[in-house]
Amino acid sequence: MMGKKRLSGRRIAFLATDGVEETELTQPWNAAREAGAEIDLISPTLGSIRAERHGEPGEAFKVDRAVASAKAEDYDGLVLPGGLRNPDQLRLDKKAVAFTRAFFEQSKPVAAICHGPWMLAEAGVLVNRKVTSWPSLKTDLTNAGASWVDAEVVVDEGLVTSRKPADLDIFCAKMVEEFSEGRHPGQAT
Repeated sequence: MMGKKRLSGRRIAFLATDGVEETELTQPWNAAREAGAEIDLISPTLGSIRAERHGEPGEAFKVDRAVASAKAEDYDGLVLPGGLRNPDQLRLDKKAVAFTRAFFEQSKPVAAICHGPWMLAEAGVLVNRKVTSWPSLKTDLTNAGASWVDAEVVVDEGLVTSRKPADLDIFCAKMVEEFSEGRHPGQAT
């Protein structure tokens, strides 16, 4: 059980842009909120982003803060949802990459699912880390220094990764657990 208030007083950043897989945004968002967290949607630009549902247009979501003005020190954890286009666009944004890297520099927990771990490779934080992801990212992540495994969820010193939407239940449970534990000394660049 995730516990209604395990994340009370904690603030979680969700980094996403157009093309984010809707359920990979909303299910972790709802799990964190139900656990008592305050949530901010961070994106390269203000306004709204358009999610996708398996490649089809999805809902629009209001952006709370542009990544250029977001600071990792203002948050207790980071979620990187997937979707093919979402992380592919974000990893080209230097401020989004720096924002992601800052969570590791501050030993804060990070949760990434499906294609979300592309941001971890771009941020250069995967050396000697154990992760999983959508299978097509295996080569990219191992080339970035990670040990890739095919598992529903992998937890490595505050880093939570999962493969796909079918893994969301266990991903959300482990995400809440790691965020509730706070900083992890092994979660560093």
